[in-house]
Amino acid sequence: MPPRAPAAPTERELTDLEFGILSALVASHTGIALGSDKRALLQARLGRRLRALGLSTFMEYYRILKDQGADGPELVRFVNAVTTNKTEFFREAHHFDHLREHVAPALEAAAAEGAERVVRVWSAGCSSGEEPYSIAITLADALPSAEGWDVRILASDIDTDVLERARVGTYTLEEVAAVPRTALHRYFLRGVGDNDGLARVRPELRRRVAFRRINLLDDAWPIRTAFDVVFCRNVLIYFDRPTQTRVLERLLRFVKDDGLLVLGHAEGVHALVSGLRHAGNTMYRKESDPCRPPS
Repeated sequence: MPPRAPAAPTERELTDLEFGILSALVASHTGIALGSDKRALLQARLGRRLRALGLSTFMEYYRILKDQGADGPELVRFVNAVTTNKTEFFREAHHFDHLREHVAPALEAAAAEGAERVVRVWSAGCSSGEEPYSIAITLADALPSAEGWDVRILASDIDTDVLERARVGTYTLEEVAAVPRTALHRYFLRGVGDNDGLARVRPELRRRVAFRRINLLDDAWPIRTAFDVVFCRNVLIYFDRPTQTRVLERLLRFVKDDGLLVLGHAEGVHALVSGLRHAGNTMYRKESDPCRPPS
């Protein structure tokens, strides 16, 4: 009779102590504030890491994180596990309508007066890429490279797993269902054979987007430019108010004068920062720029 395989480690429930320690670690590395109602979510997501490492308690996992330190590979996996990545193409469509109907014409008018045909956009918290590719599609239609426009999009996230998927730019046909049919034909390649049921962003559009891991809580961001538009949608909702203010103040350093800040449907700037004027539903124009990013 063959020997019996060893039993898999039994995962126990997250204790009060473990939840307190691990949720504090989440907050310190990501800014995400987890209330007690998120205990089951944290247990489920970190439970996958316990199973992958053959551990039976969350305290064992915490010790691994502490032993490896801030530069350890498991901390990256920890951050990937606890972040939420809900996104879709052209989500909150009015933001892309505004980009096409107001931002692009304003840039064209400035170019007619002698301004450079250069556009820079930042998608902060880009997840698996649907948002920055939606931006790229909108601007490619409104400001074509054939007319001399140089459009570049920085797309950043803290989660390395979703960034890798975003760089590849491959999605199921269900995931691209919200893309207008004409844009789907123009900017995507439809898979055949083993790739049937998939669509991939065309290389010429992917080249407009640079993906980079950036933690908005880090003391310094590897950015040396200012942006015409910054999208930071459905990111602030995971932070407490002091962190929201700190992140918003830093984001605004990288928005050009009269540039646009775009937030998510449940977010706003009221009582958090000043120097902005309302430009539409969860969209704000920067009125002044006292602090330029370092050159």
